[in-house]
Amino acid sequence: MSQHTPSSSGSFATLVTGAVIGAAGLAFWLLNEADRRRRLGQQRSMLYAPRMQDGSEVLNTHLNGQNGNQQLEERVERLNAEIARVRSQLEQLGSED
Repeated sequence: MSQHTPSSSGSFATLVTGAVIGAAGLAFWLLNEADRRRRLGQQRSMLYAPRMQDGSEVLNTHLNGQNGNQQLEERVERLNAEIARVRSQLEQLGSED
């Protein structure tokens, strides 16, 4: 009786197929990882990007003297507090990923 031995071409084909599938899986993972890092980078850059002005910061021209300066300072403080609140919310969203 003859013994059946695996052919070297069959095992080579299996090896090549495994290598191709492994390379495809690695490439897919690397592309997904690069895309995830790109999106995180965009989100982080939005935290520090200058904001568009909507015109609400335009000063009233009829305000003058000390009273006008005090109102301006109060408004700046409120705006800064609101900006800090929104920035912390965005940082929390970024850290959840």
